[in-house]
Amino acid sequence: MSHSAAPDPADPDAGLLAAYAAGERGAAAALTERLGPRAFAQAYRMLGEVAEAEDVAQEALLRLWRAAPGWRHGEAKVSTWLYRVVANLATDRLRRRGRSKPLEAAPEPEDETISVAAQLQQEDRASALREALSGLPPRQAEAVSLRHLEELGNPEIAEIMDIGVEAVESLVARGKRALKAALQPRRSALGWQDD
Repeated sequence: MSHSAAPDPADPDAGLLAAYAAGERGAAAALTERLGPRAFAQAYRMLGEVAEAEDVAQEALLRLWRAAPGWRHGEAKVSTWLYRVVANLATDRLRRRGRSKPLEAAPEPEDETISVAAQLQQEDRASALREALSGLPPRQAEAVSLRHLEELGNPEIAEIMDIGVEAVESLVARGKRALKAALQPRRSALGWQDD
């Protein structure tokens, strides 16, 4: 594989990947710092187990390092490629398990300024969301998670999931309706008011 002359300026990760491929040792650390937490969070939401999520994130990053010398700049964003690899690795693990695990939300950073009651309510909400997401079909859960938890755009999700943008929109819409229905009976207990 040959790579284009210059990384895409719209993809800052591509510059770091090109620097790593050129032998700059610090580029790998910088790229790992940028992408590692996101790869772990996605794997954790899919697998629900810290150790497995760490393994998947590490394997995905190793595959990225191996791909660096032949990276075709401009064909795919580095983060999109990594999300797809994480999703594929996690899906393979779920298939090997023979059963689906709940899709977990990434842990929220602890905010010491909030009250204990508010923190407990946040934990209850996160738990309710994980539970509701685990009841969705895996593709819907993945699309909803990438859209609303990772805050990716539909075109990027389409590329990650290897489907069309319209299919992403449909998966997200159906997933959101199912989540709303699943969470509706618990709205007041979770402190959500009707808007």
